[in-house]
Order: sequence, then C-alpha cells, then structure tokens
Amino acid sequence: MREVEVRGHYTEDELIRREAALLAGACPDGAWRIALDAGGKTLSSVEFAHVLSGRRNQGHRDIAFLIGGAEGLDPRLVAGCAMAISFGRATWPHLLVRGMLAEQVYRAQQILNRHPYHHGK
Repeated sequence: MREVEVRGHYTEDELIRREAALLAGACPDGAWRIALDAGGKTLSSVEFAHVLSGRRNQGHRDIAFLIGGAEGLDPRLVAGCAMAISFGRATWPHLLVRGMLAEQVYRAQQILNRHPYHHGK
C-alpha cells in the first residue's frame, strides 16, 4: 500500500489536480486502476471477487485502488481508470474507506477460495 498526501494550502481545484498527479504517479507501471468514487458502480462482495479474479486470470499482476481525499477524485483521473466502484451513496472518511476496501479484498480472497468466511449469496 502506498499513501500520498498533498501538503500546502491550495484551492479545491488545485488540490484535486495535485492529488490526482500524486495518485497516478504512485501506481505501479501497468497496474489495473480502480477508482473508489461515489459515482462508481456498486458491487456485491461476490461481484467484486469476480472482478478481481478476472483481472488476475488475465495476467494483471498489480491492481491499484485510488481513494481520493475529502474533495473527491479528479474526474479525469477517474475516467482514466479501468473502472470506478462505490461503497454506496453516502460519503465515507478516507480511513474508513481504506478499512472497508481491505475487508472486501480479504472477503474476495475467501470467496474465491470457497472459504466459509463469506456466507452471502
């Protein structure tokens, strides 16, 4: 996991632009990028697991999840991602989104390994 943070005082537009540049620069070369964005697609845990499995089966070694700050992600950064997903219409704090994402990645692993951790349909 890599975390980036814009330091300094900027207008909201400049802050979003600078953050987008830092996030893009932090992604490994060739990574399949997924933006976490309120306008993204909502997926069930099983659907999320299948997305990750599909990328792995297509030979994608790295997946980069991009989480923006309080102002959200630059729409141009989101447009440049392979997909955008959402954890619902509510606004979530950055640290909580990281925890929710970590749990969903773990749950996806358990689903794909047919482990009983996940009991949903």
